Amino acid sequence: MLNLYGNGVNLTQRTLDYLWGRQNVTINNIANVDTPGFKSQYVTFENVLGRNIRSAQLRSATGKGIERAIRSSYAALHTTTNESTRLDGNNVDMDQEQIELVKTTYEYQMMVQSINNDFSRLKDSVANF
Repeated sequence: MLNLYGNGVNLTQRTLDYLWGRQNVTINNIANVDTPGFKSQYVTFENVLGRNIRSAQLRSATGKGIERAIRSSYAALHTTTNESTRLDGNNVDMDQEQIELVKTTYEYQMMVQSINNDFSRLKDSVANF
């Protein structure tokens, strides 16, 4: 995205992409709750994103450096290797997956509201010209 709207919008867009991916992985875990031998997965991105942004802030005070840091961050897919309590080897914990799904849904809604507020403020500022 062009840096026309600033890095806040870029960061929100990237975070929405990651949350969408996390939601899909959680839904996949739920769909495979009865698949023998299936190991649950989860997505992380917050630590890499935060580390890249902090590093960019230390190196450069420009918006371009932070924009590159946002673009260079990535989400990581992990497989849960904890022992299964089930005889079929599946380790999906439905309670945990449902909590993760609700949490991610709320985070996604919050980020959508955030970007809507950003665009609303931009619209209002343009209307004042």
